[in-house]
Amino acid sequence: MPKLDLKKTLKEFYNPSAKAVSVVDVPPWNYLMLDGKGYPGTSQEYADAMEALYGVAYTLKFMLKGKPDIPDWTVMPLEGLWWMDDMTKDFTANKDAWKWTSMILQPDFVTTEMIAEASAALKKKKDPVALPKLRFESFHEGLSVQIMHIGPYAEEDANIEKLNDHIEASGHVRHGLHHEIYLSDPRRTAPEKLKTVIRQPMRKK
Repeated sequence: MPKLDLKKTLKEFYNPSAKAVSVVDVPPWNYLMLDGKGYPGTSQEYADAMEALYGVAYTLKFMLKGKPDIPDWTVMPLEGLWWMDDMTKDFTANKDAWKWTSMILQPDFVTTEMIAEASAALKKKKDPVALPKLRFESFHEGLSVQIMHIGPYAEEDANIEKLNDHIEASGHVRHGLHHEIYLSDPRRTAPEKLKTVIRQPMRKK
């Protein structure tokens, strides 16, 4: 059975153009999700969330490897929803006030029971501190605009502005949370080569 790579299967959503804004209608998908607060570079809560998310994702992958009718698959990239309680304030001015939902997309054959089994196995082996806060649920974004950002995370503003301009010009308004999909590993990739999908849901005025 060939290995499943959802980034390729769902190329429309995970490999947009870096030159032009694209419009997508994102269907409901199932994710491992974990909420928290703080700047990723300094937040222990964020580090704990990564340990739990990746821990369950990889425990699940290897737990199901070789099972009949279940393909081996590539663990999907980390994704993040970002916001603050007061979105009228400068988002970069107080990074400690950032709130986030970090998440990893799961193949459609993954069940709640499989996640529970993988979580129990991880708890027995490592017991990550954030594991009790992990959840597995459907997330439906719907109509959205997106673009590929290539470069440092701190230089996303121009592409975010492109998304906002497209939303306004098309007679829509922002609806939902700022969404980022991290296709590159910042530990192994030069900042100027980082690839990040930036997505913003929208709805008609």
